[in-house]
Amino acid sequence: MSARMPPRFRPSNIVLTLLAVLLALLGLTMTGAARRSQQADRAAADRALVRELGLTDLSLFTEARYGRHLSQADRHSAFQDHPAALEHFPSGGLLPPPPHLAPDPR
Repeated sequence: MSARMPPRFRPSNIVLTLLAVLLALLGLTMTGAARRSQQADRAAADRALVRELGLTDLSLFTEARYGRHLSQADRHSAFQDHPAALEHFPSGGLLPPPPHLAPDPR
């Protein structure tokens, strides 16, 4: 039996491998640039929408009207069914009570 010879690397194989790596890097670069451009366009569109609609507050939750904009909620909207009603939405448990209703820390 004859001993097997190790494979030889041809110069064309090395060139093709380098070309494939360079093309992959070019593709990743172009993808990243497109993503950054898309994010910048989205941010500009969001700013234009806020300016056009005159939005002022951050919408924290989408469930109930008293949880969407805390500064715009009336005092009794959370108790619209009756004063002893249980909380309907989970977001109500995440918000602390207003400072004037919080227990005194003393």
